Amino acid sequence: MAEKIADERIWQKEKQAESPTGEWTGEWTGECEGQFWERARKLTASLTLEEKIGMIHGAQLFQTKGVERLGIPPLVMSDGPMGVRQEFQPDEWRAIGHTDDYVTYLPCNSALAATWNRKLAKELGSVLGEEARGRGKDVILAPGINLKRSPLCGRNFEYLSEDPCLTGELAISLVKGIQKWDVAACVKHFAVNNQETERLWMEVKIDEEALRALYLPAFYDALKKGGSYTVMGAYNRLYGEHCCQSQYLLGDILRKEWGYDGVVISDWGGVHDTEAAANSQLDIEMSVTSDFDEYHMADPLKKAIEEGRIPEKAVDEKVTRILVLMMRLHMLDGERKSGAYNTEGHRQSALAVARESVVLLKNQRGQLPLSREGAKRVLVIGENGECIHSNGGGSAEIKALYEISPLMGIKKCLGGNARVDFLPGYCRDMEEKPEEDEINWQAASLGSGRPAGDQEREQETKQETKQDLEQKRARLRQEAISAAASSSYDQVIFIGGLNHQYDCEGQDRADMKLPYGQDQLISGLLKARPDTVVVLMGGSPVEMGEWIGNAGSLVWCWYGGMEGGTALAEVLYGLTNPSGKLPESFYRKIEDCPAHAIGEFGKPDQAEYREGVYVGYRYLDAYQVEPEFCFGHGLSYTDFSYQDGRLVEENGDWHFSCLVTNVGKRHGAETVQLYVRPLKKSEDGGPGIFQELKNFEKVELDPGESRMVFMKLEENPEGSRIAVGASSRDIRILL
Repeated sequence: MAEKIADERIWQKEKQAESPTGEWTGEWTGECEGQFWERARKLTASLTLEEKIGMIHGAQLFQTKGVERLGIPPLVMSDGPMGVRQEFQPDEWRAIGHTDDYVTYLPCNSALAATWNRKLAKELGSVLGEEARGRGKDVILAPGINLKRSPLCGRNFEYLSEDPCLTGELAISLVKGIQKWDVAACVKHFAVNNQETERLWMEVKIDEEALRALYLPAFYDALKKGGSYTVMGAYNRLYGEHCCQSQYLLGDILRKEWGYDGVVISDWGGVHDTEAAANSQLDIEMSVTSDFDEYHMADPLKKAIEEGRIPEKAVDEKVTRILVLMMRLHMLDGERKSGAYNTEGHRQSALAVARESVVLLKNQRGQLPLSREGAKRVLVIGENGECIHSNGGGSAEIKALYEISPLMGIKKCLGGNARVDFLPGYCRDMEEKPEEDEINWQAASLGSGRPAGDQEREQETKQETKQDLEQKRARLRQEAISAAASSSYDQVIFIGGLNHQYDCEGQDRADMKLPYGQDQLISGLLKARPDTVVVLMGGSPVEMGEWIGNAGSLVWCWYGGMEGGTALAEVLYGLTNPSGKLPESFYRKIEDCPAHAIGEFGKPDQAEYREGVYVGYRYLDAYQVEPEFCFGHGLSYTDFSYQDGRLVEENGDWHFSCLVTNVGKRHGAETVQLYVRPLKKSEDGGPGIFQELKNFEKVELDPGESRMVFMKLEENPEGSRIAVGASSRDIRILL
């Protein structure tokens, strides 16, 4: 009966929303939007209170109620940032288990951020949107854009960067890519959601200057510039309010200051009070439990309205926004785009992102790329060489159609012309295997906020079991070192790092150290075989001090999606020239991170952000702390020169340009990074000068090719210096 509410569809586009190719960016004209709102208000007025209540809370674990008599469908949602999650039973966290929910496994957001590539971000968003639409979803719960305040946050792999400029720019592209498929992006988690420890109750204490300067801008960019149709509230508290029912965040900032008219969705279990939620700007309450009618915005709210304690108008506003969302997604007019999943094009997009995400951190004496022709016997060491990561991490878990491990990628790359042997070298901690009838970790997450089997893993492991585990690791370590020391192998590659025992929703890491005794293993390998290539994988930096001075080459890769192993092998053997740049600072030790050196992190009751705006590279610059690898760092197999830097003002707008030349012998890509720094230290008694990323541009060049790079500054740079270079500490032009 959708014809009752759907008039003719308006396809008129605003000129400013059109790209040079005529592609629609997803923005509606005022005329079209006006009709949506008028229609939505009329439709809301025709609904009963019970029908309206059904639309503003979960009726299943991932969907709301519809109103069948008026042709209003339920709103269907799904995780997550690395692909559309598997299907669960409507009212319990048990996988349905059919074969129709295998999907394209996408690189994590940290991997995407390492590409510094807006075009790829939009392409990846388009894959996510098309696959969500192909799976019948209306809202995809992505992207995650919280800043990386500490390397220990368990969900860092789901997030983009420590910097609001890089985060915001890529988030804009992701959102636009998703929403071109009549699927709503749901930007999360709003806001200052930077730790998992006691995530439901911990209080963030932060001054408003730091909040507005660092933690809110990327949300503004994604919502107002990207046009995200929905946003998800955070679990934590801010200024005494839970974020999902915060008057300050959702009312004062989101609705009044920013003028945001999209739908606000709670994180699952993030609502704690009926009256506070009803009177806030939250629109939909979701949770992890199956007592749907008992949610705060379900029967308790209905009763409060009937008793006159809460005005029905509060619900009307929420329902109206939900209906407008449905009109924006063409859920009511029958003219919605169809999607697709598991296509060859999607796999190629995942591979393209994975290729550009690999970061070459160190390459002394040009040890990399390795020679394929010179490889007759290759030894791959390290559990991550053949580990599968798609099925872990919490709500980012994916039922992947396939996943190419690094070991498979190397074997594919060498094509059978070399013998490739594998030794694990180490093993992970013992994991409790859940019984068949045990509940999913998510069903229990409102208790401790940590996945079942993880919270007390160390405490539950008996001492004799630990001893057995250490003995096993010592045996595996010695086996690997002995093999590497032999003359049997032309090349030795270690592939280690983190996994989803450590990069995981619901828990934070205890420290920055490599787990499973890997430091001992790497040190032994480099002593026995100095030319061992070290590859680390993870969603956050790790300490490297025990062995970094002896490593001639070091490659960092993230959770690279279904083609991550292919991309890594191509970089190692030179089929792809690495172009990834670090989207976050790699600290030498956790004490070098400002969240730990100055502020608080990981406390169960509160976290005080005493570091203020001195987060990441800002802190390292201002306090003159040397990182292991700086923000923006990433090497190439070729070299680039920067020349003719110019800053010009035209009609009030400021533009920078410079000439970048590939002075090496290989095709490659360079990310030109523009920072603004004050001319002198402030007089407020604070630390030293720090610079801030304001723009960036990635450019591909053939050997000997030059190209002018142009970047606009959103702010007047007068009174500041412009620093442009290949990283935050490799500045080539200073104006």
